[in-house]
Amino acid sequence: MTELKTPAKPALTIWAVSDGRAGIEAQAVGLAEAVARRRKATVVVKRIGWTSRIGRLPWWLIPLPRHWLTPTSEFGPPWPGLMIAAGRATLPLAVRMRRWTGRKTFVVQIQDPRAPAGLFDLVVPPNHDRLKGDNVVSIIGAPHRVTTKKLKTEYARFAAVIDPLPHPRAAVLIGGRSKAFDLSPERAAAIALDIQQALEQTGGSLLMTFSRRTPDQARALLTARLKHLPGIIWDGEGDNPYFAFLAGADHVLVTEDSANMATEAAGTGKPVYILKMDGQSLKFRLFHEELEQLGATRPFAGVLETWTYKPLTETDRAAKEILARMDARNPDKS
Repeated sequence: MTELKTPAKPALTIWAVSDGRAGIEAQAVGLAEAVARRRKATVVVKRIGWTSRIGRLPWWLIPLPRHWLTPTSEFGPPWPGLMIAAGRATLPLAVRMRRWTGRKTFVVQIQDPRAPAGLFDLVVPPNHDRLKGDNVVSIIGAPHRVTTKKLKTEYARFAAVIDPLPHPRAAVLIGGRSKAFDLSPERAAAIALDIQQALEQTGGSLLMTFSRRTPDQARALLTARLKHLPGIIWDGEGDNPYFAFLAGADHVLVTEDSANMATEAAGTGKPVYILKMDGQSLKFRLFHEELEQLGATRPFAGVLETWTYKPLTETDRAAKEILARMDARNPDKS
């Protein structure tokens, strides 16, 4: 008897689309990777750019958007089965993608697109954007790339320099200037003093990294005040130890300006402290209140304590919802 075999389904092609900025791209790639963990898929990172100043216009004022892309953008057929787009720069493309592909591409927009949600198959904003709709699935914070496997793999690359460092190890993730926040020399000095006291009292070590947005004065001050402590202060040269720092830390300290870093830290299940900056934001206040209520974070006051909570897995929840909605629309391809 001849056994009939069901043909293997082709791998799903996923485009993770952004303007290439690290924080924005990490969200799109993180969600794409989460989908790929649940279904055989190939993730393609697309970094789009606009010629001249046309990219600054609202999406509805950019006619024939593919015509205005830079040559390196490489945005054209063959189209993917799933497009995950993040950031304002992607909107002129994302809102037209379903028309270009006859709705064969399932289009997901991360964050509040400031456009009608019905233009996309699914919108995945943070809860603190307070966006509602039938095709809106809100999550806590931002999609990210933190998984147990990734942390283990990244730690192995830096184990030789991290392993000898004394515990408790504090990963300190410093952000910087944004629309709502800033990091003045005075605030940086206060943060440095609190960190110094905590690590000197415990005999611990420091794993510190900066954002591209960190003001030069704040970066220099924090480095000067804390360089005498055991540990590593990454200067931005060579391989990025960010995920290795998260993996090797016993505590994570992160400035309040970054939903990405706070959400990634909360994905480790380790105690997360929030470092106060200059400025304020209602959205970020709501976000940090949400993390505190989950037991993931506490304000930092110069003392390192240990507690436990269930690691944040919102990226996987969003990925599961994407696949469920794709399958519901195309049940024969699930």
